[in-house]
Amino acid sequence: MHPVQSVLAQLKIGSPQSYRGLTVFPLTSPAKGSIDYLLLSDALAAGLVSVRESSFHGSVPDLVVENRADRPVLIVDGEELVGAKQNRVANLTLLVAANKRTTIPVSCVEAGRWSYQSDEFAVAERVQFARGRREKLASVYSSMRASGSRRSDQGAVWASIDEKADAMAARSPTSAMSSIFETHATSLDEFVKRFAASSGQMGGVFAVAGEICGVDLFDKPETFAALLPKLVRSYGIDALEYGLDTDTAPRKQAVSEFLGNLSKGNLAEHAAVGLGTDFRIEACGVVAGGLMVESDMIHLAAFAEERVSVADTGTRQRFAGYRQRRSSAARRA
Repeated sequence: MHPVQSVLAQLKIGSPQSYRGLTVFPLTSPAKGSIDYLLLSDALAAGLVSVRESSFHGSVPDLVVENRADRPVLIVDGEELVGAKQNRVANLTLLVAANKRTTIPVSCVEAGRWSYQSDEFAVAERVQFARGRREKLASVYSSMRASGSRRSDQGAVWASIDEKADAMAARSPTSAMSSIFETHATSLDEFVKRFAASSGQMGGVFAVAGEICGVDLFDKPETFAALLPKLVRSYGIDALEYGLDTDTAPRKQAVSEFLGNLSKGNLAEHAAVGLGTDFRIEACGVVAGGLMVESDMIHLAAFAEERVSVADTGTRQRFAGYRQRRSSAARRA
């Protein structure tokens, strides 16, 4: 059995937590990772890592990470890097080798700025909003399949941010994704207070308005606990957009079936930009993949394709308006 399938087969689903339309089902497993690494936020705080433009003039889809630590550094798909010439997000999860400079693939999330704010990047306390992560990963995996590159569809990333900003009344002069989160910071902080990692929790299945949206699963409980606030903001901003203050949650059986579908998908692997192997999972109705180092699955991100099967009439109407906005944005792009 492939190591990723083995991890998925051993998962246990816990009792969910819910708040304002967002539900998180805890995932635990007896399997624990053995790779020793630093999180990007910790490495930056300790002055062990620098993230800069690839040159003085810069290149939108590339940044350079200089890791001076004696351990690898984990950068998670969608983590936002702010500063330098424009804000970016990581295109996929990477483990940057110790004592090495590595060029990493990124996407711009601030279309209207191309001027230095700082020499180096800082990391934000959020990851890209969940729907944007799904769309970006789908394009990255398409590039990986076609050419082996890790490029996203940059135009689609910008269109998605513009649409989100319009829906959330959070436009900024530079079309910065950060403005969306900052405008709704108080509400998102309340989401963060309502969700806590349980003992041994290594991941979560995230649902909005009773619909499974995605899964983030890590190799260690400590990693998940540290990143949970960022993930809650990512899914929470989507819950706020829908405006669905409902306690509706999917059945545990539906969560089990979603994970079972993942475990039966076909796996494809490519040598990673940093350490290890990038993998993607081809299964019906999902966009999924992650990073594996040696026999450890460091991170799995999986997102459900957009669908609506809620029973409440008001909920259906809100989703219909949301889908209509998305169709209009797609035509504009």
